[in-house]
This record gives sequence, C-alpha cells and structure tokens, in this order.
Amino acid sequence: MSTTTPTPTEHRRNGGDLVVESLAALGADTVFGLPGQHALGVFDALRRSALRYVGLRVENNAGFAADAYARTTHGVAPLLVSTGPGALMTLAALQEAAAGSAAVLAIGSQVPLAGIGGGRHGYLHELTDQSASFRGVVKSVHTARTASQIPSAVAAAWESALSTPHGPVWLEIPQDVLLAEADVPPVAGLEARPRELPPRPELIAAAADRLTRARRPVILAGGGVVRAGAEAELLALAEQLRAPVATTFGGKGAFPWEHPLSLRSWMEDRYTTAFLEDADTLLVVGSGLGELSSNYHTFRPLGRVVQIEADLGKLESNHAALGIHADARAALAALVKEVGEREARETGPTGDGEEAWAAGPGSGDAPSPEAAVSDLLARVRGRIAGQHLDLEQQVLASVRDALPDGAVSCWDMTILAYWAWSAFDPRRTNALHSAQGAGGLGYGFPAALGVAVADPARPVLAVSGDGGAMYSIAELATARQYDLPVTWLIVDDGGYGILREYMTDAFGAATATELTRPDFVALAESFGVPALRTTPEQLRTDLAAALAAPGPSVVVLPAHLRMFAPTHLDS
Repeated sequence: MSTTTPTPTEHRRNGGDLVVESLAALGADTVFGLPGQHALGVFDALRRSALRYVGLRVENNAGFAADAYARTTHGVAPLLVSTGPGALMTLAALQEAAAGSAAVLAIGSQVPLAGIGGGRHGYLHELTDQSASFRGVVKSVHTARTASQIPSAVAAAWESALSTPHGPVWLEIPQDVLLAEADVPPVAGLEARPRELPPRPELIAAAADRLTRARRPVILAGGGVVRAGAEAELLALAEQLRAPVATTFGGKGAFPWEHPLSLRSWMEDRYTTAFLEDADTLLVVGSGLGELSSNYHTFRPLGRVVQIEADLGKLESNHAALGIHADARAALAALVKEVGEREARETGPTGDGEEAWAAGPGSGDAPSPEAAVSDLLARVRGRIAGQHLDLEQQVLASVRDALPDGAVSCWDMTILAYWAWSAFDPRRTNALHSAQGAGGLGYGFPAALGVAVADPARPVLAVSGDGGAMYSIAELATARQYDLPVTWLIVDDGGYGILREYMTDAFGAATATELTRPDFVALAESFGVPALRTTPEQLRTDLAAALAAPGPSVVVLPAHLRMFAPTHLDS
C-alpha cells in the first residue's frame, strides 16, 4: 500500500465511500446528521454521492428529524454522527424512535481500532464501550471493523431497522476504518430483506370466531396500525363487525374521526375506559396497552381481549389476551378475509347489533353501536364543558381551522399537545407526530423539519411550549438554511406549564418551573425567520397566514392553558 499522501483533488475510495454507496444501494436518498472529527471520512464521502444531506445543529435534534422522516416515509432514515459526545447526544431521540417504531439507522464513528476492546489510548471522545450505551435503547447494535465489512454491516442494520416492528438501530465504524483505502469495486446490488411477520392461521381463525360471536365487539387501534399502513384494513373490519373504534394517542388518524363508529381518542377519560372495559370482546391492534393507552393502568377489561402486536415484548404484557404476534396490516387483512368468509357461510354474527348493544352498560343502553358511540361522545363533551376550559378549546380549534387538511403537525410535550392527543382531528392518517412514546422535550420543531424534508410541497406545523422550544432554538438556523416550510407555534406561559400544574396539585406549590425566556419574535427574526406575536382571538388568522407563506415562520402565543381534570385518580 502506497504511503504517498493524496492531494485534495486525488481521492482514493475509502470506508466512508463504502458507507454512502451502501446506503444509496439500499434505497436511501436523504441522510441527517452532524459531523465530528472521527466521522469526517463518511461526511467527505457525501460530497461524492447523490445523497441529500440535511445537517442540524444538535445531534439530538438530528435524531428527532430522522425519526419524523422515517414515520412520514414508512422507510429508513439514516443518521450520521461522530464519536463519544456526538453519539451519546442521540440517545434521547433514539429512545423516542424505539417507542414510536421509527426506522432510524444511526451510524456513528468510533475511536481508532487500537482504542477499542480494552485498549485505552486516551483518544478524544473515547468511551470504554460506546456500543453498550445503545444496547438498551435500540433494536440492534452493529459494528464494522474493516472496510470490507461495511456494506454487509449497513445492510444488516437496514434490515433490522425495517423489519417488523420498525425501530432504530446503531452501527459504529472506527475512524481509521472510515479512512482506510477500499480496494474493492463500488457497492452495487446490495440487498436487505426485512423480516415480515404474518399471523398464524389458527390464531386468526380463533380471533374471527370470538369477534363474530361477540355481542359488543370494540376495537382499540394503536400506533402499530399507523406504522403498518393498515388503516384501510381497520376500516373494513370495523364496518364488517359494526364495532366502535377508539384510537390511542399514537394511533391518531388510524380511523376516520367523523365515522359513526369512531370513539375518537379520549383515552384519559373514564367514560371511554368504561366503554372499552364493557366490550365482551375487545380487539387491541398495535398497542401494548401501556400507561397512556389504559388511562394510567386503570383499565380493567371485563370481557375477552384479542391483541395483535408486532413487538413480542408487548404481547400480553399488561392484560391476558388471545395474543397474535404479527404485523398489524397482515393480521387485519387476514381477519377481514376470515370474517367475510364466515359471514358468507352463516346468516350473520351471533351478536346482531340491535339487540346486542341494548345490554351493555358502557354503551349507555343505546340501541345500536352507532348510537352507543354518539352517546359516549356526548358524555365526554359534557364532562369537558363542565370544567370551563373555553380558552383551551378555542386555541385548539383555531389551530385545527388554520392547518390545511393535508398538512402534518408535530407536537412537543406541552399542554396544548396533551389536548391534541385527545381532541385533535388530524384529518388524515400519519399526519400527527408527537413524543408521547418516550416523552422527552424538544421533539416538535426538529421533527417538523424532518417531515418537511420528506414532503416539502406541504406546510408543516410544529407546536411547542416555551420550555420545550428552548431545546430547539438552534434549529431555526437549519430551517432557514434549507428554507423548509415549517411554521412553529410557541405557546409561551412562562415556564414548564404542565409540571407547574402537577406540582401545584400534588404539593400546593411549584418549584423549578418558572423560566426566563428570550423575546422569541426578535430571536426568530435574528435568524432571518419571519415571526409575530398573536392572541387567542387572532391566532386562527395569523397561523393560517404563516402556514400559507413560503419558508419557515414563527408564531408566538402568550397564554396560560390548563389541562382538563384527570379521571384516573378516582379509580
């Protein structure tokens, strides 16, 4: 091997080229990231590739952007970062990607080979075992120790990320491997074959038998339906069974909001909890019935539960069920076919709707499932109306009216987002993303940037509180640099509003919740991003105008919003 140092114009293909060639061969066209000293080999290779690079200012935000890009495209989002601090800064974003089943392929550099595996040479960014930091967060961890290993390692990581259930993966490559000359042809024909997860036929037959014989079947659809793209199959099955459908916060958009069988998303509501409990057969699809999907674990089913879940660890993890370990779309399609064949052979389900629903206390003694749904929603509206939360409902309605029907919204962990989880109609599938899986602050704005990269023809809305907004201020530069059509609504209440409520309710006073903030309008304008301050009365008009304008914008709403009263504390 020659020891001659190449001139800047004389390039010899190296490990970095193998990384970008492998990503392109597998179908990637966009990568997110932030460069660092040990990763320069792969970043230099980007300029010789057709891959589009979107660089953010903080690794955590780059991870959130990749997360939302993966959710939007139902594909893999490559994320390129450096060693040590750069790598570790992605962990919160990768935790959210894991909770939300987003296929993020995080590729990080490592110190040179001599410093790995116990060799402590004191390299900059050196960790005793960097990959160990990721093993409890991501689906799988991969390593390439030679240039020739890189294509296969990238393909294995890609395959893992996109296998059902989708999720983030970590691949690390030492600095000297990225810089080492690659004496192999350019990567071509590289394949990854993500694992499919079809349902077992005998389980589908058993589930169809229970559902068609049920007198009060109900469906709870989670985020797994949205990630699998199973909305059409869910609608078909619900209409076959005349089964009311509730969606979890992660499953918003999985079922049409205004459908006569739609229970919507009032998961933190005792009336909804009781309705689900009273089902004699409850079909849970794509949800593990965790804390936020079970009204803080107060849900106690009285009838049978059938659970379809792609994540084996979530199957029957909270309630006994007929568990079907399968992709939501494949399982629902099989159920639609099986139920249809059974109804063609028989005169109809044992529960025939009109008589069945008259017997259910959770249905409000309604004569039909559609009437039971209408009665439930009326009771939910009455409960909220009695709490005098007109400002909150006005603000949420203004956001909904201002947002075009085809637009996507991304929500941070803030009071208005908690309202949106329950009460916001996304008006199409896969159109509302939030950090409710892991619950970390700072998701909304960088996630919206990721959505805009995936679909720059539509405006995107990001919603944050002032506390969460401070996590993402640096990304105003990213929005301006790439001229992304993201409007950022910042609800400024002077601190961590939800924590203020929690602490005041629990302890009588709040501590560490009040914040000194910048002038968000002036700050945005310093980045060259148009901004304005609005009022609840003017919000609809101002937000609609911002969303209609090209490029990024910021709308600041000074307002103290309150949460609706919880119902799980009395259970």
